Amino acid sequence: MIKTLIADDEPLIAAGIRTVLESAGDIDVVAVARDGREAVQAARRHRIDVALLDIAMPVMDGLAAAAELRGPRVVLLTAFGDEDNVRRAVRRGVSGFVLKTCTPDELIRAVRAAHAGQAYLSPAVARQVLDMAAPGDDERGRDAARRLAALTAREADVLALVAEGLSNAQVARRVHMTEASVKTYVSRILAKLNCTNRVQAALLLRDHRAGGRTAADD
Repeated sequence: MIKTLIADDEPLIAAGIRTVLESAGDIDVVAVARDGREAVQAARRHRIDVALLDIAMPVMDGLAAAAELRGPRVVLLTAFGDEDNVRRAVRRGVSGFVLKTCTPDELIRAVRAAHAGQAYLSPAVARQVLDMAAPGDDERGRDAARRLAALTAREADVLALVAEGLSNAQVARRVHMTEASVKTYVSRILAKLNCTNRVQAALLLRDHRAGGRTAADD
């Protein structure tokens, strides 16, 4: 069972989310918090696997709570998908970012993906992530180039496919490797790039390309 925490200051919404998640069969909502501070305390008390946090909460918002949580994967839930919150969330290494307008199935997928150590973005949020790298940001481009230079040609190929949003299974078919081998490659890539998840690695590659270069140039 995936031990999950929900943090939302609107009781009706929290109750609805709980009903959706517990209908999955493999997700157990062990705590519900009304603000970020309660969420941090509950997460430590219950040793949860995944924290589903609303961004806009009193006392401490979801982004601040995510920064304090150590151990559980974090999925942020919001009624708005503005670029600033998406950027802050991704840079802090959260595992997922979904809108409150998402479907029940999507919410369940996000929690399962986070528990599996994968990143999940709602399609609407993913489109924003793809546009995050601002053209002409030379400092980010140079930093990205320096970090990407540590990758082998094969690792760069795998990263390019990951940046397209492909799953490990899809990458494996494209590069003619086993899914287990791709998983190993992805873990190695994240370690070399000092990235927490696949989304951060994809953003790093996009920063690099925004400077007019690709991973293959290294």
